[in-house]
Amino acid sequence: MIIHCTKKLAAKLSKSKMHIQTEAEIQAGAETSPLGSWHAQVYEIDSRDCVLFTNDRTRYSMFMPGLSQSHFEHFDQSFKDIFMASLYKQGVSDSQLMRVELVLGKMTLDSTTNRSVMGSLNNLRHMVDGRLERVSNVMELDIVEINKFLPIIPMSGKDIGGHIFPEEEMKKLIAAL
Repeated sequence: MIIHCTKKLAAKLSKSKMHIQTEAEIQAGAETSPLGSWHAQVYEIDSRDCVLFTNDRTRYSMFMPGLSQSHFEHFDQSFKDIFMASLYKQGVSDSQLMRVELVLGKMTLDSTTNRSVMGSLNNLRHMVDGRLERVSNVMELDIVEINKFLPIIPMSGKDIGGHIFPEEEMKKLIAAL
């Protein structure tokens, strides 16, 4: 599974000793995960690092607030934890969750990005910002509620052929496992 990181996130992960692939390594490697690759972006809210993830194919998205150095050092496990919890809250069955966990495999990080996916991430950031108006600090957000809300937002993009519903698209990928 490949996670395409913004330069800012790649810099944070490099400081945490996470390996970011070089151009040569990127050329040699190809996406093999049946769930596809992801994009991730870090930004600061209330002096806390927050990461927004979006699946390239389905635009299924998740938000992680308040990341510590430990989260960046174990970024692959942090991602898997939030992804599995998000799928569980979306009603994915236990047997499907086990299949997802098996296919996630090793995480690969690079700093190449797709403009269409980044556009989706930026739109989602505005959705998260709207939720922030209801609380005094990002850590007061109901993460379960946000990660249940983000995947139901219809998304569009040139690379996905019109409008899609991320939750439905991710569930189709999972059903095919």
